[in-house]
Amino acid sequence: MPALMPTATAASAAASVSWQEASGDADIERAFAQARGEKKPVLLYWGAKWCPPCNQLKATLFNRADFIEQSRAFVAVHIDGDNPGAQRLGARFKVRGYPTMILFGNDGQELTRLPGEVDAPQVLRVLQLGLAGGRPIKTVLSDAQAGRKLSANEWKLLGFYSWETDEQQLVPAAQRPALLARLAAASQGVDEETTTRLWLKALAATEGGGALKADAALRARVEQVLADPAAARAQMDVLSNNGEDIVRALAPAAGKERQALVAKFDEALKRFEADASLSRADRLQSLIARVELARLDQSKTALTPKLPAPLLAEVKAHAAKVDKEVTDGYERQAVITSAAFLLGRAGLWSDSDALLKASLARSHSPYYLMSSLGSNARKQGRKEEALRWYEEAFNKSEGPATRLQWGSNYLSALVELTPQDAARIEKAASQLLAEAAKDKGAFYERSARSLQKVGSQLVAWNANGQHEATLTRLRTQLDGVCAKQDADDKGACESLLKKG
Repeated sequence: MPALMPTATAASAAASVSWQEASGDADIERAFAQARGEKKPVLLYWGAKWCPPCNQLKATLFNRADFIEQSRAFVAVHIDGDNPGAQRLGARFKVRGYPTMILFGNDGQELTRLPGEVDAPQVLRVLQLGLAGGRPIKTVLSDAQAGRKLSANEWKLLGFYSWETDEQQLVPAAQRPALLARLAAASQGVDEETTTRLWLKALAATEGGGALKADAALRARVEQVLADPAAARAQMDVLSNNGEDIVRALAPAAGKERQALVAKFDEALKRFEADASLSRADRLQSLIARVELARLDQSKTALTPKLPAPLLAEVKAHAAKVDKEVTDGYERQAVITSAAFLLGRAGLWSDSDALLKASLARSHSPYYLMSSLGSNARKQGRKEEALRWYEEAFNKSEGPATRLQWGSNYLSALVELTPQDAARIEKAASQLLAEAAKDKGAFYERSARSLQKVGSQLVAWNANGQHEATLTRLRTQLDGVCAKQDADDKGACESLLKKG
């Protein structure tokens, strides 16, 4: 099993979480049988080697002595998205985004989905609530919706539930803002911090205020939180990760009202940025949020936004500081990619490129950084450079699901940037079909979506029949792939290159 803890910060090899690797249903059934025998719940962690927030969990949560100690109370199961059969398990558990953490009762019912974006001490507290509560999250939500009484801890579990990785288990995404608003109103008087969190989550899930009409009282609540350092710190994750969405929901139109709210947000975010109790990734995210708010009324795609000179200087200094300070491999994968993104959003493209290139040799998943370099070049109109980076990222990528994802990104770039280069497009598509033929999980979850993306782009590329000869050859190759699939997968396979 691959190590999940960075050596430099782990307590010791002997004192670590006893993760059990799972690649198929038999592994899962063994883990649940053990959990029933030991009368313990199961914590399932779904992630990937390259994923920055997964690496952040490894650097800040999984190696904590208190988390390791807490892990004795549950059976810990790790599913790497590139394990053989992992994507089939993804379909079973309805997990897509990396990372996803689910706490199950030993009867297989979900107790809660844990938030991966909050800071480590908060995750640990939510985990403890889940371990102490025992009721499935669906039951808790059903009781809340029916107006039945919940304990303060159950309200907290709803407030901290990972709605972002729910995958419509509890509610369709379109209904989420209204549900969260109803829960916030129903929780009034039980726990003010939870009520605020639910309101913030409702605002964060609302695009431009369309699904939730924010009134003066709600705006006053948010402003009060922003002005109170302790209250804001308790909601740090929502404020830092969703500042732009919350501002748009509270102040949909540009103008003095919005700018006044942005200024109050900026003050709170500055405090997070200076808070040494937060991880480097969280402090960096606060600076990213400040940049996004500073460019709120500018074009989202502007390459060189107009930002205050002090903010630009701070961006450069912060990126240089984390580059110098972060030595742990897991933390670098999380922080350096965010720092490069930050530099790009600030319009400092040469700095972003330089940071990514200098970090390639130090990354355990350099193909992720190569993709970022490709994206930088693509945005700036350097087509051939972008394609070189995307191709190299695909060539260097590892693991069946990751290779299909990176390959589909490369093909997408080819179709968009050089649609006339039929030979290059056919070569990439043929390689992806060959990859799918070797992967028994190719038609499940993330891998299936990668292949569906490839199929739809190729069909659109041939919309006028100008590349029919290429599509005919690829369909012949696909027929060979589909012939070897199980009956359950054949339909998904055969639909990939169907004419519209």
